[in-house]
Amino acid sequence: MPIRQEVFGALPDGSEITKFVLSNLNNISIHIINYGGIITAVNLPDKEGDISNVCLGFDNLNDYLAGHPYFGCIVGRVANRIGGAAFQLGGIKYKLAKNDNGINHLHGGAVGFDKVVWEAEPFETEDVCGVTLKYTSEDGEEGYPGLLDVTVVYSLNEEDELTINYKAETDAPTPVNLTNHAYWNFAGAGSGKILGHLLKLNCDRILAVDDQLIPTGAIKNVADTPYDFRKVKAVGQDIEAIGGYDDCFVINRSADDDDLVKAAQVVDPVSGRGMRLFTTKPGVQLYTGNFLNGIKGAGGTFNKHDALCLETQYFPNAVNQPNFPSIILTPGETYHHITVHEFFID
Repeated sequence: MPIRQEVFGALPDGSEITKFVLSNLNNISIHIINYGGIITAVNLPDKEGDISNVCLGFDNLNDYLAGHPYFGCIVGRVANRIGGAAFQLGGIKYKLAKNDNGINHLHGGAVGFDKVVWEAEPFETEDVCGVTLKYTSEDGEEGYPGLLDVTVVYSLNEEDELTINYKAETDAPTPVNLTNHAYWNFAGAGSGKILGHLLKLNCDRILAVDDQLIPTGAIKNVADTPYDFRKVKAVGQDIEAIGGYDDCFVINRSADDDDLVKAAQVVDPVSGRGMRLFTTKPGVQLYTGNFLNGIKGAGGTFNKHDALCLETQYFPNAVNQPNFPSIILTPGETYHHITVHEFFID
């Protein structure tokens, strides 16, 4: 399967950023840059064969450098929120950047994995093409303990599956929770709101949160609430009752099961474009672009509810909630997380 490379732009120090374009025989192409490991575009055909980009982003590096709401990037060292921007480990209190409302820690800090340059190596075989990204996060980076070696592999196959394979190793105990923060609109990026998208989540429960969106440790059933997506329904059906979704759903799986399970399915009924999402992780964060506010990007202007995110991950604030699955990685262990995006036409 073919893969091509091209220059996407240059950093202020002159370092060139490379874009890798993965493509298959079904007219799917995926654009990835080695700055932030960002997916800049996912081009999919609809039921009429017309191709549109369904992943929000920019068509130039400068717009990413100017700041953005984590479009398509790798998020780490710890995705999502950490309450109070602090945690204790081994009797030591670690203080992190308060980059969420000036109180909490979000998506790895001021300069998380979304803002670093990754070492990149493309690969291709008869059936798969992709790019391997590597980054070493030094001890103390963004306040986290331990040196962390991270490898993220993006791959596309002829079954229309985009797989993201995350691995990490450390020389000292440290929290790790990696994900990708793609914003999806299967009608096409910039085409308007996703409230008519049909969504199903394989999730009976959701994490309770406080007014800062920090999980309290309690886990609630979704039955008879606006959070019930166990049967297919439009994203916008109950959204007015809560204003928007930014919540971690608990994926139905056995307690000791870390195999791939289906977490979600979403489809735009007009274009027929859709995606099934499989993951090895226990949670999926549904975010409906509540804070998009007129960002000019590739394909148009992005406003509130113009996209949704389905971020597979460990539970937010797990470092401060002992009843949540641990996100502490220790020397000799390997952090491993796989997420598969299976694109389809309905």
